[in-house]
Amino acid sequence: MKTTLSISALAVFASGAVFAQDIAQADNDWFVAGQTTIQEILDRQENTNQAKNVILLVADGNGVGTNYAVRLFAGQQEGQLGEEHVLPYETADFHSALVKTYNINAQTPDSAPTAGAMNTGVKQRFNLINLGGDAIHDDCSTVAGNELTTFAEIVTGMDKSVGVISTARLTHATPAGVYAKTANRNWEDSVPEGCTAQVDIASQLVNAMEAGIVDFAMGGGGRYFMPEGASNGTISGRRADGVDLVAKAGEMGVQFASDTASFDALTMDAPVLALFNDSHMEYEADRADDDEPSLADMTAKAIEFLSQNENGYYLEIEAGRVDHANHDGNAYRTLADGVAFAEAVAKADELTNDEDTLIIVTADHEHAIAFNGYCGRGSDITGLCYGVSKEGEMHSDELNLAADGKPYTVIGYLNGAGSVLTEQEDGTFAGSRPDLTQEDATDIDYMQQSLIPMSSETHSGEDVAVYAKGPWAHLFDGTIEQNVIFHVMNHAVNAE
Repeated sequence: MKTTLSISALAVFASGAVFAQDIAQADNDWFVAGQTTIQEILDRQENTNQAKNVILLVADGNGVGTNYAVRLFAGQQEGQLGEEHVLPYETADFHSALVKTYNINAQTPDSAPTAGAMNTGVKQRFNLINLGGDAIHDDCSTVAGNELTTFAEIVTGMDKSVGVISTARLTHATPAGVYAKTANRNWEDSVPEGCTAQVDIASQLVNAMEAGIVDFAMGGGGRYFMPEGASNGTISGRRADGVDLVAKAGEMGVQFASDTASFDALTMDAPVLALFNDSHMEYEADRADDDEPSLADMTAKAIEFLSQNENGYYLEIEAGRVDHANHDGNAYRTLADGVAFAEAVAKADELTNDEDTLIIVTADHEHAIAFNGYCGRGSDITGLCYGVSKEGEMHSDELNLAADGKPYTVIGYLNGAGSVLTEQEDGTFAGSRPDLTQEDATDIDYMQQSLIPMSSETHSGEDVAVYAKGPWAHLFDGTIEQNVIFHVMNHAVNAE
């Protein structure tokens, strides 16, 4: 009987026509969609062109779990149940792989060496940027001789332009990975007394612009570029050394913007430095209250500017605040910034040509985010977990309850400021969960419940995903080390 069934199955699968006619579920929407997906993958053609342009899009902290939540949030914002939604980079024309994110000396990575790995091709030490394995954190004397060559420096030597944009401070770890080399990622506006091997990160950015390595820089962090007490009405400086890097950039012929009016007024005939906030730019959920462009707006402006170079460009785009909202244990702002990142990916894809532009979408690390069950479909990803309905697709009207008789949210964190444990007078920790309503849980300011009490939720060491399209995107396959991302970029721009 077993042999007969096997032969029968082989006969069915040998003929597409018989397969379509004889399988009971052949007309089912899920079945048809599955067949369509397979055909789209079969229709892929490997692109082995030389990449004129490379765009690396990094949603900081947007690992596989966080990305899952962004997908549902985006879909639910559009009136879907959410689970079926497809983000712009999750389509069949993107190749994908899993990425191992650990640092040389850290199981759970930091954004500085992860950004460095993607920009130099080698893994690095925790809290360092673009220095080799012999460099030591916080030790300026170990900088000299350990500086690594960046992808920006490589493509500058090919007469390409370089841009970096971020919703975080431009001196923060991920954007700094494009241009900085430092023994401490926190030396954003100063270095220790006696440190002569390097200057602060803000100065390194302006120096890179002066050297022609960076042509377009846009994000937050204005306070590190102006002297303490100085202000242009939008940003206020706090550099203790009295150096005015904005003025220096102006003397170099660099255009400056700090609000949407000056952003809109930027021309295409001179390098750009734009700083839209003293510190990080606003969360997307709060951006309407401030005078800042969106990440998609900045992406469009950067591509328009950099595309003028007939030799091409390298552009790194960071959605930095996905990470910060995760650290705050605030799911709503995490996911809203994740959607803004997806919109930036879609904009980059729209404005470029797959034939000559390699687009890479990834994250630097994941967070200690977790998902509760068993939730019915369509449960608000920012809210409470509803039960699975026996009929239809939508969740039931009954909330799932934990053993304490109380409902729980779909999203939680293993650690963070939302811990259900609070410190007692005797120094011990104890507590119980509050009785939540859906209104409580879906409030924009709601801090998700967590277990281990910490002032700030931590990263995790889980893999992240990488998605890519364009020249040599098919090299992303399987499970890779994070530094391999650089090697795909480098191969793509040097392919014959």
